[in-house]
Amino acid sequence: MTVAEPLRAGNVARRLLVSSRPVSWINTAFPFAAAYLMTTRQIDAALIVGTLFFLVPYNLAMYGINDVFDYESDLRNPRKGGAHGAVLDRRLHRVTLWAAGVLCLPFVVFLVLAGSPLSWLVLAASLFFVVFYSAPPLRLKERPFLDSITSSIHFFSPAVYALVLAGATWTWQLAALIVAFALWGVASHAFGAVQDVVADRDAGIASIATVRGARWTVRFALACYAVAGLAMLLTAWPGPLAALLAVPYLVTVWPYRGIADADAAEATAGWRRFLWLNQFTGFAVTMLLIWYAALTS
Repeated sequence: MTVAEPLRAGNVARRLLVSSRPVSWINTAFPFAAAYLMTTRQIDAALIVGTLFFLVPYNLAMYGINDVFDYESDLRNPRKGGAHGAVLDRRLHRVTLWAAGVLCLPFVVFLVLAGSPLSWLVLAASLFFVVFYSAPPLRLKERPFLDSITSSIHFFSPAVYALVLAGATWTWQLAALIVAFALWGVASHAFGAVQDVVADRDAGIASIATVRGARWTVRFALACYAVAGLAMLLTAWPGPLAALLAVPYLVTVWPYRGIADADAAEATAGWRRFLWLNQFTGFAVTMLLIWYAALTS
């Protein structure tokens, strides 16, 4: 949307859709749905409502708030404006924040009524990090290392919330799975931050990549992916097979291990492959979950 375009409902809806990153919806909805379903082994209202919440409203809140408060740096970032995020017209900032809150509210009310005090705490923590990753005064995305940790929480917290909501019994194998998922999230954020080093520095935004440099950050991402794969070896069978899923990520990131800060934008090619690699990984994880369900039914 250009500044000259009128704010028609269709234009606003289209921009909100872009801001919510549809290509990434599954990355938060799937962990919730899989964790809940594998725990309860039944389809109920909490599963349906929770999956819908983490599919669209959660992502609009997470990415929409980010697009509002990252406006200045996004203007300087040539990759923004599509699957990588919207450059929101200033007139849409207030609309985006209101739309995120209004869309989330009925889902959150239902989930609170359906859950326990512990599940309320986990959900509240998840939403806290969704908001304050981008929003002041905390703006955790500008606190190196905390930015990668908080970003990871966005993706593994729906699974943790589902496990708590469904009353799962925690084992060390289950904990190892969550640790692996968390490390995958840290690695993914760190690698994603590399491509924005120049734009973020021009905008005065700190990140793990701007502080530590592109080369160091890529190597940190490689280490996290590797340890995530190793952690999967500690999970219940056939979970250890998921350790192999770390390999495509390592192959994708490896070519950028020596990248200079000035050339960091070249990592965008790897990031595009990463976005589609997630779809393959999701399919493979689904097959492993079906296998696990058959073994434990």
